[in-house]
Amino acid sequence: MTRPPALLVLADGTTFEGYAAGHLPDDRVTTGEFVFNTALSGYQEVLTDPSYAGQIISFTYPHIGNYGVTPLDDEADRPWCSGIVVRELTHIPSNWRSVGPLEGFLRQHRIPAIVGIDTRRLTRHLRSHGALPGAFGHADEATLIAAAKLAEGTDGKDFVSMVSTKELYERGGGEFHVVALDYGIKTTMVQQLASRFRVTVVPSSLSADEIRSLNPDGVFLSNGPGDPAALSREIDVLEDLVGTVPIFGICLGHQLLATALGGSTFKLPFGHHGSNHPVKDLVTNKIEITAQNHNYAVRPDSLVRGIVSHVNLNDGVIEGIAASELDCFSVQYHPEAGPGPHDARYLFERFEALLRDSSLGVH
Repeated sequence: MTRPPALLVLADGTTFEGYAAGHLPDDRVTTGEFVFNTALSGYQEVLTDPSYAGQIISFTYPHIGNYGVTPLDDEADRPWCSGIVVRELTHIPSNWRSVGPLEGFLRQHRIPAIVGIDTRRLTRHLRSHGALPGAFGHADEATLIAAAKLAEGTDGKDFVSMVSTKELYERGGGEFHVVALDYGIKTTMVQQLASRFRVTVVPSSLSADEIRSLNPDGVFLSNGPGDPAALSREIDVLEDLVGTVPIFGICLGHQLLATALGGSTFKLPFGHHGSNHPVKDLVTNKIEITAQNHNYAVRPDSLVRGIVSHVNLNDGVIEGIAASELDCFSVQYHPEAGPGPHDARYLFERFEALLRDSSLGVH
């Protein structure tokens, strides 16, 4: 397969040579913040995770696309990432579930890619220098260097309003009614909730009074993209809700809940993106292998209310908080794990137990 030569240029001037693939934009330039993902499989779930809005994903696994794509693996109705970086993109997939090659999927959804890149070198550079904005494409080098210098990261950016649902919708059934705030919710997350509860997924823009008017037994806070500190409206809503209804948050939802409890967040150097992060439950002392995708984390010792319940064994990052007196808890990692291990799916049962035992709620 003949591909046009392409360049990848980071904001610090570091340059990589490769070939343009996937969707080829008319201006031949793609910009975003470069991050790397270490998962060995699940590339379609990664691509369609709305939490990657504004970012360019570099896959550390060298062969991507081996088993093709299937609508069954979509975590959203479209990818929200800006582009992808791959060492080798397979054009002839082999899997009984496959409905086509990954490159066709990229073209269908207008996602540019650059292939043939030394992703090992790129990963080592990002680990040393942190996530960096930049550009790639098959434009001339001067154009790409200029675009890389102008490229922006995710600091101070609200991507949630872009990826959140515009209309509420319902899924599942059960004894309890859960309102799920969609900051960029994944399909697997909705499925896990809907297997236990009657779920109403709502736009992130709803006010606390609008949420209460839906008569929830509990409120769920989803994952999502961007800088939690930029979401002052969403934080205000949670400050109003905390202590009036049981709350469970994941990823961005965890960061927003922590902020509503008086905490603050900071940006990690290169984030956690993968499916093999060890986390310790400080209550049970059990170790879980978890799937993660976040660039920001809760700042240590910043919580005014609540306790730290989980920590990352690689770097000590806060992975969970709880405030039992307020009937709320959250985790930084992904218990629904699409892709990834299912060690932490017990947390959905913990949420169900909280709803059953809680004296809060609007009913």
